[in-house]
Amino acid sequence: MTAPVRTRPDTTPTVRSSGTEVREGGLRRRKARTGWLFTAPTLVVVGLVTLFPVLYSVVTSFAKIRFTFGGMEVDEWTVANYATMFSSSAWLDALVFTVGYTLGTVAVEIVLGIAVAVLLERLEAGRGWILALLLIPWSLITVVSAQLWAYLYDAGYGAVTWLFGLVMDAPPVILGKPVPAIAGLAVADIWKTTPFVAVIILAGLVKIPQERYEAAEMDGASAWTTFRLVVLPALRPVIAVAVLFRVLQAFGIFDLPFVLTQGGPGTATQSLAILGYKALFQDLNVGLGAAIATATGALVAIGCLLFLRAFKMQVDEGGVGR
Repeated sequence: MTAPVRTRPDTTPTVRSSGTEVREGGLRRRKARTGWLFTAPTLVVVGLVTLFPVLYSVVTSFAKIRFTFGGMEVDEWTVANYATMFSSSAWLDALVFTVGYTLGTVAVEIVLGIAVAVLLERLEAGRGWILALLLIPWSLITVVSAQLWAYLYDAGYGAVTWLFGLVMDAPPVILGKPVPAIAGLAVADIWKTTPFVAVIILAGLVKIPQERYEAAEMDGASAWTTFRLVVLPALRPVIAVAVLFRVLQAFGIFDLPFVLTQGGPGTATQSLAILGYKALFQDLNVGLGAAIATATGALVAIGCLLFLRAFKMQVDEGGVGR
């Protein structure tokens, strides 16, 4: 009986003819043109809604504008708006408050968001109900949330003031002094946005393979060591997304201090957004208001780019999620 003859698979690389490559190239170009054709209306709408106001603000920031019966007229094109802004102590105070407020609230929200996400990830029952309850603060409109906290902070009948009165002889007027007012704003902001951060972090936690936890347990790693060496590296991309979202939101904060403090007491809680609002709508200085808005947008863009660059360097050096 003869043994069956085994044939070796053909490993010769397939050589495509030039005609096939030309046809495939033409097909790719047609698909690209079709894609641009279908996305063009969306791109036009995005450009009109997003890019046009930004460009208009940049152009207006270099104009000296006066109001007439027929509308607005440009007297001259100048950089005086930026000179006025940079030399103003009010702008510097607003910048310091906005940067400090952003860094402080975002840092606390990230830490609390990670803690809440870890607790939710370990729950075996009722996670959905608890998550739904946690999302209630975030789902509230900020103006409504700010009004709620205004009632809680009220010096006469506020619940927070009453709680301070149980342990203090003279409870502080929370929104009437600079430091308590800033702390009160931060608490209200953290209460509202921590659930949003927790949801983002939870989405990253559930994607970590169980094998990594098992390997860490076999190596005798403690819970803290596992969290530091396994969980945190895997969460870095998710944390980066959460930080970017929150920095963009916190740096442009307007409605919360506008409702609670109007930027006061004095200018203690006056953000860059409120400063620009007052220049534009109260002082009717359109050019200065546009300059403040443009400078704020530029600062946010620069900060986000630096953060992304630093995050990319960490990924290249350490390998996120390995």
